[in-house]
Amino acid sequence: MKICILSDSHDNREYLEAAARAASAAGAETVLHCGDVVAPSTLEVIRPFGLPVHVIHGNNSGDLYMLGRIASKTASQVHYYGQDAGISLGGRRIFMVHYPHYARAMATTGDWDIVCCGHDHKVNIETIDNIAGKQTLLVNPGTVGGIKAPATYVMGDLDTMVFSTCQVTLSTRQQSAAG
Repeated sequence: MKICILSDSHDNREYLEAAARAASAAGAETVLHCGDVVAPSTLEVIRPFGLPVHVIHGNNSGDLYMLGRIASKTASQVHYYGQDAGISLGGRRIFMVHYPHYARAMATTGDWDIVCCGHDHKVNIETIDNIAGKQTLLVNPGTVGGIKAPATYVMGDLDTMVFSTCQVTLSTRQQSAAG
């Protein structure tokens, strides 16, 4: 199962849409958003790709009430968890939280195969030794919104556990709208 991990979109619809389009074309079956969506309506740009979105809030949480309302609709592809989430996808245990220090601590517990975070807009993919004598993958996809850093996301394959950073590329139409 291929997944797209992103964070810190900060209402940048153009970059978020471009990342979702590229991830969908690369075979992503779901999106994990590690917080700082801000306006929940921003997630609407992912809907045309038919990808489920697992999302938590961050420190720029925006309208959490509306995020909950969007997620509670019967046909919604948005799954909203609050400040953090422990989910299973493709046979892997995944923990999502916004803050890197919290993510690093959770990675050391041995309870998770993958821990994902955001917040500092710095891409990081590393393997952490945990107290169970195994390893946990710690993934920070940077900022898909391109806030004071290049716009990035991470593509991952849960079968092979291979993860890579991807740069967001805007189409000519999106570049015109953004600039």
